[in-house]
Amino acid sequence: MTTQATLTASPVSPGFLESIKRDIPASVVVFLVALPLCMGISIASGMPPATGIITGIVAGIVVGILGGSPLSVSGPAAGLSVMVYEIVQKVGPQSLGVIVLIAGGIQILAGLLKFGQWFRAVSPAVIQGMLAGIGVLIFASQFHVMVDDSPKGGGIANLISIPEAIYKGMTPLTDTSTHHFAAMVGLCTILVIMLWQSVIPKSLKVVPAPLAAIVLATLVVVLWKLPINRVTVPDNMMDAVTVPTWDRLKQALTGEMMLAGLALAFVASAETLLCAVAVDKMHTGARTQFDRELTAQGIGNSLCGLLGALPMTSVIVRSSANIQAGGKSRASSIMHGVWLLIFAVALPFVLRQIPTAGLAAILVFTGIKLMNIKAIKDLAKYGRGEVLIYTATVVMIVVSNLLTGVLVGVGLSIAKLLYTFSHLNINVDDQFGDNRTIMHLRGTATFIRLPKLAAALETIRPNTELHIRMERLDYIDHACLDLLMNWEKQHESTGGRLVIDWDHLTAKFHREENEEPSLAGLPETAS
Repeated sequence: MTTQATLTASPVSPGFLESIKRDIPASVVVFLVALPLCMGISIASGMPPATGIITGIVAGIVVGILGGSPLSVSGPAAGLSVMVYEIVQKVGPQSLGVIVLIAGGIQILAGLLKFGQWFRAVSPAVIQGMLAGIGVLIFASQFHVMVDDSPKGGGIANLISIPEAIYKGMTPLTDTSTHHFAAMVGLCTILVIMLWQSVIPKSLKVVPAPLAAIVLATLVVVLWKLPINRVTVPDNMMDAVTVPTWDRLKQALTGEMMLAGLALAFVASAETLLCAVAVDKMHTGARTQFDRELTAQGIGNSLCGLLGALPMTSVIVRSSANIQAGGKSRASSIMHGVWLLIFAVALPFVLRQIPTAGLAAILVFTGIKLMNIKAIKDLAKYGRGEVLIYTATVVMIVVSNLLTGVLVGVGLSIAKLLYTFSHLNINVDDQFGDNRTIMHLRGTATFIRLPKLAAALETIRPNTELHIRMERLDYIDHACLDLLMNWEKQHESTGGRLVIDWDHLTAKFHREENEEPSLAGLPETAS
């Protein structure tokens, strides 16, 4: 009987079949979210729309199979579009593949060396500042594309020229001017997204807001035959593939290319692994294997580099859409890549009807959402230093570039850490009437500040009762504790007494354990 039962048992478990049943509709939802964003991010990156679709296909299928975060979905990210645009403007689109290939190789190496957790060791203030800075740059550049104009260059130039873009969008400059038509389509796209997220019945929200907006924008353009720019994609998707030549690959040995690849790998890895952390909080299934995820991202980016496509990261919008739609395994991510492939191969004529102003409008809305004011309020709870780091990161990204801004933010975080671990304030309050002395410690009591603490103890009256208050102390190390214990023995020999307020210190540490800083506004609308 046992043998017969074994032979007739289904080779596929009911749990697996149930998972697939939920993964199929989830994959369709993710596909619908990803399609307009893949093309929009390509345009924002200064690359043909087809390159973003290729990245989405590779990310869905390859990273979906190999990744260490089963429910995360990868693809081209708005957070990288600013850096990619700068690279394309500097070295040309033909060399982008080489830099993406270098970045992928670095990610593979980092994953094999188990550096996954280290990429997460970035201050929340820097991450929030990076996202806000990217949001400003995306908004400023895509605002011009939304009126069928071209970005003006750097972040400052794009911001300064926004009034000019508004004027073009409101007033026909000549009889042949079409900027106002594009502006109308862009504004309608943003309006549809906002209404879809707020007033549309929940039953209709199975259709993602960006897709609904771009479909309606496309219908308006086609039905009214508006003479504005539309997406350009080849009939054969293989025509968009540009394999790096041997001469291009030799450029990988130059310092400039290696530095660009390293910067791209750092930013992409940080965004990917922070997204994985956020995804883990959304479900109760398998946790992320960070080194495996980093290696998979490296393999995916290496393939994208060889195909001349955009770089990828794990992205929170597609990942959260996957979970909310009921995705249960990596199959949903893999199938979303398959749907992208089928659509791009079979229906390129549909893509060619999409207005670029509509895609730009989606990214304008994304940029606004990335400039998350709530994040500043959250950071302010942990001191003005966090807000300063955030502000400096944003400003440097806008006036210089993404890498410089992140490095400035990281540098300020390190400086703040060093200051915190070397800063100790000591206030002594003598209460002669009660023969008592109160010593308030604030900051961090480490061996670096031990001489200062020792000097303060030497000023204490011999026969007083010294109370040391620690409620505003962040940390005290063994060296300072040892100093206090030895000083207590000497003080007692002169008729004095030492009282340390341990209760306040213990209560403070227990309270802070339950008040970990959040990463509110992680690239939730980035891609």
